[in-house]
Amino acid sequence: MKIVINGGTGLIGSKTVVRLRSAGHEVVAASPQSGFNSVTGEGVAETLKGAQVIVDLSNSPSWEDAAVLEFFQKSTDNLIAAARANGVKHYVALSVVGTERLQASGYFVAKLAQETLIKNSGVPYTIVHSTQFFELLGFLVKSWEVGDKVVVPAALIQPIASDDVANVMAEVALAAPRNGTFEIAGPERFTIRDLIAEYLAATDDARAVEASADVPYSGAKLDEATLVSDDNPRLGKIDFDQWFASRAKAA
Repeated sequence: MKIVINGGTGLIGSKTVVRLRSAGHEVVAASPQSGFNSVTGEGVAETLKGAQVIVDLSNSPSWEDAAVLEFFQKSTDNLIAAARANGVKHYVALSVVGTERLQASGYFVAKLAQETLIKNSGVPYTIVHSTQFFELLGFLVKSWEVGDKVVVPAALIQPIASDDVANVMAEVALAAPRNGTFEIAGPERFTIRDLIAEYLAATDDARAVEASADVPYSGAKLDEATLVSDDNPRLGKIDFDQWFASRAKAA
């Protein structure tokens, strides 16, 4: 089976490529570096010739409201057009748990627009909603730094390892289209404060962690359960301690 992975050199994409190639499939790791640009359309039609599945794991280089909306609208429009023209049988996309609850954020407005385009495309599809990746913890800490402490949203989080996400994306690419959305999450649920405190302790960072209901996530205020799934999600197998140990070993 020929499978094209848009964003095939990124965190999730590169791991998904490895899993599908090891299963014996013809996998194209599509990216601007390979002459495939879903936003401009460069190389898209040619690359999708003969493909049965497109897996969209791309992300916008800019999270500015207008730029990210333009990215997902143009990229998805171009992929859908090429998928239709080439008879692609399954459009798979990765999105985020809570997207519909985060519409005060320009980024999540754009993600919802992407999902809507896919659902209305007429191409059989599956959308996977994932909770936040463990690999984003360092980025989140930086975004919540306030002087000599870290002030985080007063909410819950259920992070998942990128390896678990890639396992699901590879599995979904080989399965029949669901023509719907399903959710995946990590095996443990934390308050954001407790998770960030555990992460800082593991990295020998002595800064204090505080929680505040006024602190936003990607520009949106959170309710307690905005970022977690209560929709019977499929749970990953890798918990925080296992993920951190593998990260430290790799480093």
